Order: sequence, then C-alpha cells, then structure tokens
Amino acid sequence: MTGTDGAWSTRERAWMRRALALAKRGWGQTAPNPMVGAVIVRDGEVVGAGFHARYGEPHAEAVALAQAGDRARGADVYCTLEPCNAHGKQPPCSEALIAAGVRRVVAAMADPNPAMAHGAARLRAAGIAVDVGLEEAAARELNAPFIHWAGGAPRPWITLKLAMSADGAIAAADRERGWLTGEAARREVHRLRAGADAIGVGIGTALADDPLLTVRGVRKPRVAPLRVVFDRQARLPTFSQLAKTAKRVPTVLVTDDPEAPAMTALHRKGIGAICARTLPAALAALHARGVHHLLVEGGAELAGALLGANLVDRLVIFQAPVLLGAGALGAFSAVPAADTGALPRWRVVERREFDDDLMTVLAPPVG
Repeated sequence: MTGTDGAWSTRERAWMRRALALAKRGWGQTAPNPMVGAVIVRDGEVVGAGFHARYGEPHAEAVALAQAGDRARGADVYCTLEPCNAHGKQPPCSEALIAAGVRRVVAAMADPNPAMAHGAARLRAAGIAVDVGLEEAAARELNAPFIHWAGGAPRPWITLKLAMSADGAIAAADRERGWLTGEAARREVHRLRAGADAIGVGIGTALADDPLLTVRGVRKPRVAPLRVVFDRQARLPTFSQLAKTAKRVPTVLVTDDPEAPAMTALHRKGIGAICARTLPAALAALHARGVHHLLVEGGAELAGALLGANLVDRLVIFQAPVLLGAGALGAFSAVPAADTGALPRWRVVERREFDDDLMTVLAPPVG
C-alpha cells in the first residue's frame, strides 16, 4: 500500500520527521550512499533509532534494530528510504528486518537505485506490511543529488550559491571584494560545501577572490570536495591559494587546451585538467569522475551560463542587508534576458535567517 497525505496520523508524521532529522546527521559522511534515518516504534513507544553515520558503516535500519533488540519483534519501522535489498558493503536491510520480526515498515520513498531497490517487495513477500510515501517530499529533497544520479542523469546535480547585496549585486563598482554576509551565513556555506562532491568557480572569481574552496569551521566531510576552476585559457596563477594547495586538496581546471604552457606549469603544482570546450561537456566529464553533486560559488559569468542553459537544480541566495549602488556588478548580469510575457516562477524550498542575512533556496520552474 502507498500512503497519501490524508492517510497518515500526526504521530506517524512525527516519527518520520524524527527519522529525517537523524538522517541529516550523516551530512557529508555517507556519499556516494544516501543519508538515511530509521525509528522503530512498538506500542506507541520509540524502542530504537539510528542513522547511516558513514559510508561503509552499518545502515540506519541495522543501527536501530541493534538498539531495539528483542523489542523490534512486532514493531513498526519508520525509515526515510526503502530498505535496501542487496549486498554491498553491508548486508541487505530487508533481510535484517525480516529476521527481527517487525510487523510493518513505513518508508518515506522508494529506493531509486536499481542495484538496491525492491526491498519493499521482499518484505511483503515475508508477510510484513509496507507503506510508502510518508513525508516523501522532505525525503526527496534531503537526498536530491543521490536521486538525480540514481535516475541516470548524465551530469552532476548543480547547486548554485550566490552571496549578494539587498540590491542584487555581488561586487561594488570599484570591483573591490569583501565579505557581504556575516559569519553565521559563511559558516552555513561551509556546511553546504561539506555536502558536495566538488566546489566550482569561474576564473573571474578565482582571480578576484583568490579563494581556498575548502571546508572550514564545520564538521569535515569524509572526502574533501574536488576543487574545480572553469578556466578556458588556464589563467589561474601558480601563486594562487588553489595552486599552492593543490597537492593537498584535489584541484582541476576545465580548460580548452590541457597541453598549453600555462597548464604545464599548473600541472607541476598538482593541478589536473579536464579538456572541455562546452559547459555540458565539462559537466559530463565531472560526472564521469564521480562528481554527483557540484556546488558552484560564482561568479556572475559562470552563473549566467548555467542559468541560461537551465543547468541549475537549486539556487541558494544569501542576501545581506547592504546596498552596493550604481555601477555594482549584478549577480544575474550575465543571465539571458527574460520574456516579460512569460516569467516562470522558481519555487521556494527553504528560507532561513543567519543573523541579519537571509538565505533562500529555490528550485527551478518545472517544464
């Protein structure tokens, strides 16, 4: 049976939301696996709870079952993803649930990964009731990059992050760069970095900001994100922070000519190259390298190219309460002009305040 919005009780929703909160604790640690949480309930009482803490370690259901022990028999299990049904680094959760004698499993969503799917069918064949769909939208948003990859997408899931002034600019007229947002918002950016496989910037941003593009001040991810500079002519200086740290943190340039003299000097610094003359080709090459989630942090030209080609899956805007005024560089100055007769609306996924700064997460129009 598949549940509908009106079929779930308030208590069931609360238990699944607890499982979703647990799943988020695996942020930056589980890739390429999804984040998963599980809660086991017997006679209205939570007797076990767990989450997938790190790639290669026990899955959420196994952790929750271990905590519940014998109390799992006859219990209901609330999990954020359909229990897996194949051997990987861990045994199938479907078999563990059957062996534990649970009565019912409620999954937020079906597993989109064909290699691990069909756990619900295996459970039903063993006489366990299975419902799917409770808090599905939240579960899908939590693991959107994984779902994108599992569905066979030919490119990474792309999150575009922009920090801008209240009047929509990313740099003042004099092009001097400085922090627009406060410390709390910048810490959230580092948390976002920890959940991505790669962090990308255009060469303009690399030259103007000399960024490090590492995760700092928050929990370190299991694998440091690949740093990517979209730099067609290999203009990145060998004295830049990215070049000086490339032997410690994987870094690649997307360039037209990987054999150019400038690229040879960067190679000596430890920087790799991806030869791609178009944005889709570059994204396909990154996907082939195992980049399922690419976080792009600007600047305006790269943002415009991605938005103009409808390649942005989530747009994250950090807006600071400052005005940069006339002549400032607009965040969307390179985005193709829109037809005012038809303006598709982006969907607001989330809004949060970080001190005086406002973060808005947007999903692109459908269709």
